[in-house]
Amino acid sequence: MVNAYLARYAASSRGGGGSADGAGTNALDETGYAQLQHGSATIGVNVLEAQGVLMVFSPIMAVPPSGREAFYRRLLELSFIATSDAAFAIDRSRNEVVVRCLRRLSALEYEEFEDIVTTVSQVADTWDDALLREAGGG
Repeated sequence: MVNAYLARYAASSRGGGGSADGAGTNALDETGYAQLQHGSATIGVNVLEAQGVLMVFSPIMAVPPSGREAFYRRLLELSFIATSDAAFAIDRSRNEVVVRCLRRLSALEYEEFEDIVTTVSQVADTWDDALLREAGGG
């Protein structure tokens, strides 16, 4: 199902009207991962089969080395409303801030898939430079 959605998304974004540039893969790899380019955001699409969940995410920046308490509070405050259905999270293994959205795979429709990708990319585009500046990195 997700592979069909990825192919449909790639086709619609190339055919005019979509804002993604069509870069990335059109199918999940053996680990359940695919990558899309949507505007300036790199979007990861990951099927977490054991949990029955689709995770769509976009890396934003490295976790700042100092001022973390205030930075984490800012991320939590933004995640309350400013990120729509998405939220900020920390990828511990890579020590980076991501914006991500999780949805159950059961009954996931294409329109919701497309909305999730768009939401994650818009939040990433909106907040990546601003958060870097706030953290003193840009």
